[in-house]
Amino acid sequence: MSIITLTTDFGLKDHFVGALKGKIYAQIPNATLIDISHHVDPFNIAQASYMVESAYHHFPKGSIHIIGVDAERNPHNEHIAMFWNDHYFIAADNGILSILTQKINPDKIFTITIHDRLHVDATDLDVFIAVAAHLSKGGLLNVIGREITDLKDITQIQPVVERNSVIKGSVIYIDHFGNVVSNITKKLFLEVGQNRPYELFFTAKSNHKAVKPIKTIYSKYSDILKGADFQNQDYDGLRLAIFNEANYLELGIFRSNPASVGSASSLFGLRYRDPVEIIFK
Repeated sequence: MSIITLTTDFGLKDHFVGALKGKIYAQIPNATLIDISHHVDPFNIAQASYMVESAYHHFPKGSIHIIGVDAERNPHNEHIAMFWNDHYFIAADNGILSILTQKINPDKIFTITIHDRLHVDATDLDVFIAVAAHLSKGGLLNVIGREITDLKDITQIQPVVERNSVIKGSVIYIDHFGNVVSNITKKLFLEVGQNRPYELFFTAKSNHKAVKPIKTIYSKYSDILKGADFQNQDYDGLRLAIFNEANYLELGIFRSNPASVGSASSLFGLRYRDPVEIIFK
């Protein structure tokens, strides 16, 4: 049995996801298909990479992860298959996988070269499915492509460290609760911070409103209650920052509800690519 995960920007209104699954079952009848998400914002490679990174390691080794975001093959975006951390990833070389690996060299990377073996009307996802079918049968990567050593590195959506005292990142994802996820990882925070005090700043480009900095990053939302006396006040709606399960810096509102107390996104006005900055003292 092959486990294949799907991450796309197709949405669920149209027929695209159903057709994709039908094509996979036609070639791999015993496959187990798992949806990571089909609600990636159109062509948003940072968001797609974050979703895959947050989910893939929960699957068994040898799982195959198809990423259908900005997947069209062109002279700048080749199709690639990668074996990394005991998992297979099939995507376009558009930066999704380089963000995922975070400069850690994958075990194997291959440019897919089987396009001329498929029917003339084959789509980009048809190519990905053919590769997944080959891998699900125990096939080798060198049969479907040419080995390469590097992934395309997309630097403009990666956090930047300045003077070893400032991390400049940005918003990459807003979840169902309105929590705001940045591209600043706990690993980078610890490497740069070296246990120094810090302040966390964020500004919405839409209104340029200055927000009071946050000086504590928690491990989980409920940690904000430790040592505090909330007997005489309502603690719902307090703002905070955590490193989430995927170890990315997340801004949130305690027990947020976009329909009542609001959310980090709605109250702070934060959107994709808005700046998030940590200054160490």
